[in-house]
Amino acid sequence: MTCKLSFPFRFGTTSYIIPADIIPNVEYLKDKVDDIELVLFESDDFSNLPSASDMQKLADIARESSLTYSVHLPLDVYLGHVDRDERKRSVGKCLRIIELTRNLPKSAYVMHFEAGAGIDINGFSFDQTSLFVDALRDSIAMLLAGADEAASSFCVENLNYSYEIVWPVVEESGLSVTLDVGHLEYYGFPTGLYLERYLHKTKVLHMHGTHDGKDHHSLVSMKPEVLDMVMKALTEDRAAERVLTLEIFSQQDFDSSCCTLQRFLY
Repeated sequence: MTCKLSFPFRFGTTSYIIPADIIPNVEYLKDKVDDIELVLFESDDFSNLPSASDMQKLADIARESSLTYSVHLPLDVYLGHVDRDERKRSVGKCLRIIELTRNLPKSAYVMHFEAGAGIDINGFSFDQTSLFVDALRDSIAMLLAGADEAASSFCVENLNYSYEIVWPVVEESGLSVTLDVGHLEYYGFPTGLYLERYLHKTKVLHMHGTHDGKDHHSLVSMKPEVLDMVMKALTEDRAAERVLTLEIFSQQDFDSSCCTLQRFLY
């Protein structure tokens, strides 16, 4: 199943569709998608960071197959942490990934704004929220100073709290948006309102359905009216090149999602 070169946006999915490492996944997907989200992580116990030779292989495949990569910066970075040393560590982790992927053709860097492991921003007081936002400003200033990349290439994803909290940082810093529609539906935010407010700054959309109380499933599990709304908005607003990423993690979900999108092909 392929949707490559089929839409007025770049169509993509993650680097974990078949049960294999990144290179075999990219080989499998190169003729099926326009963009691949590289989900990279590094910890004391495990790392999936490609070697220098693997990075060259990713660049070669992209050139031969008209691919781009959206690079998801690590999940265990806390750019809104109250401790500046922790923020420096987080920024440093992001900068290592940016340097590692420097020579890849990229559509975006996807990033999360979080305050710390297990910290629920929804429970913040006014003062805690202010400190969180100020910490983000500090982290983004450090990141942009060290990255040598356009601010607009960094796309801040909506999570389980209101995007209005972090929007001032996104807007002031010249960042872009990753609009995760699956998250909007899962956490009960108004998708239509978010499209209206943020689509003009959105470079990446994440699409996935909810099944048995869990997200990141096939689009078969997304409400048809929500999918219709998103596809209509993307068809009407072609002002900027965007990526629609199926943020799913199995071949079955990929194939069924592609089948679901077939009705939008002309």
